[in-house]
Amino acid sequence: MNFLIINGHKYYPYAEGKLNKTLFDEIVSIISTDNNVQTTVIENGYNIDEETEKYKNADVIIYQTPMNWFYVPWSFKKYIDEVFLYNIFYTGSKDYGCGGLMTGKRYMFSFTCNSPADAFDDINGFFNGESPEEVISPLHKLHRYCAMEPIKTFFAFDVVHNPDIERYKKELSNHIHTFVLNDRIA
Repeated sequence: MNFLIINGHKYYPYAEGKLNKTLFDEIVSIISTDNNVQTTVIENGYNIDEETEKYKNADVIIYQTPMNWFYVPWSFKKYIDEVFLYNIFYTGSKDYGCGGLMTGKRYMFSFTCNSPADAFDDINGFFNGESPEEVISPLHKLHRYCAMEPIKTFFAFDVVHNPDIERYKKELSNHIHTFVLNDRIA
């Protein structure tokens, strides 16, 4: 299969992106074994034409990114705005949202999150009981608009106050083998 793996981290002095790079490298390592892999590190710059070709050639797109203000970093949003072009990713349709041109492609998000997992379970808490998937719903709608199919999202929680990098790597590997490669042996 053909994969596009994207690192969406934006460097800040207080958020250098080490964990996102570690998880990005882990994804590339796992996927590269028996597949064709192309990568993009958004912060290193990109060529729009090259990026659209990478999407056209990919069967699966995997995004490794921090959750930044309950979405993706601004540089990742800029990337989406510049790369997801009309008549390449979508076109007009009499039925709104049915003009996607990226049929047959699947995508997966892998998020690092400052919030602990149990913050999503509390109906009276900040997220009012919303699941992490509900919080990132606009990102799923964006991909659905382009006719891409979701793969279950991976979340690494509480990464600032209680980081457990080895656990995240192990859980991410298990997630990829289970939901992306479908080769997990129980």
